[in-house]
Amino acid sequence: MNGTFAIAPALPRRTLLRRAGQLGAAGAFGMGWTGTARAANNGLVVLVHTQAAGDNGPIDDMIASLRTLAAERKFQARAIYAPDPASFESLLRSLAEAGTEVVITTFFPIAQAVAEVAPKFPKTRFIEIYANKLPAPLPNVRTIQYDGYYGMYLSGLFAAKVSRSGLLGYIGGVDLPGLKADLNALKAGAASANAAVKVDGAFAGSFEDPARGRKIAGRMFAGGIDFIQADAAATDTGVIQAANDGPERMVSGVFRSQFRLGPKTVIGGVLIAFGTSLYQQLTQVLDGRFESGHHVSNLDDGVVDFVLSDLFLAQGPAELVARAKAHWPEIAKAKQAIIDGSLKVPFETTL
Repeated sequence: MNGTFAIAPALPRRTLLRRAGQLGAAGAFGMGWTGTARAANNGLVVLVHTQAAGDNGPIDDMIASLRTLAAERKFQARAIYAPDPASFESLLRSLAEAGTEVVITTFFPIAQAVAEVAPKFPKTRFIEIYANKLPAPLPNVRTIQYDGYYGMYLSGLFAAKVSRSGLLGYIGGVDLPGLKADLNALKAGAASANAAVKVDGAFAGSFEDPARGRKIAGRMFAGGIDFIQADAAATDTGVIQAANDGPERMVSGVFRSQFRLGPKTVIGGVLIAFGTSLYQQLTQVLDGRFESGHHVSNLDDGVVDFVLSDLFLAQGPAELVARAKAHWPEIAKAKQAIIDGSLKVPFETTL
């Protein structure tokens, strides 16, 4: 059987649950977990994403990686968009009852539903992408967290070096502890380079509102800020659009796919390679090496990073490109210091 992949659009709750059951019934797979052969040839893998596809960010990245791995390893895969928290628990239960081998979920809002459903279905493996460590470990659940704040520290350090105005901005999606830690790390990195640099932080209230991102970024740029660190998934598109509206404006994104949205404005990005992470974690399951518990990705495993955009280096304003290249060795040195532990980055979740 060749690998198959399908994306299910957002559906009414009742329809979504019925479709979930049909997906399981349609495939030739069993309830048991017997390792590589069954997972690679028969098992159904479902990605339940709580943010919409088409974000030029984490969801698109994960769907692409799941599609790639399904083709390589020839298993059935589905992506289901589940925007309604009221449906989370029922959807996960339906998928598990249908015999789904692996359920991959995205982000914090669905974590409680996983904790409720997983103990009842020990033969289904759950991988939580971007989730906190469970209070009590479950043998069939693996939670993945990302130390993205390390990259934010490097972005702040870099921004303080390349900014002309000494005024920096940060736009996060939702006021969450992890994003507060990102903002604080950005501030710390900037202060380590220049104590006089000022950082203005804001939260858009959504990871899926480009118009809101554009409005906030426009205000920041109008106020003299010339570098904004975006940290809001699909909302970042609006931040980049605001940068494209005027000269000498810089944005650091959070996904490589954002670089093409502003080849002359998106100078780099604090990357969390969600697709790579999904690929790595699911490959372990397919190889019979599933490990429950909690895993944290950071700068030393290639999932978290801070990089320059090749497009900006080729098309950006000559002076800013020169400044970026001149200061990059300092960023690389700081990155290595974080990895080897000689540079401690603060993790502070209150503002």
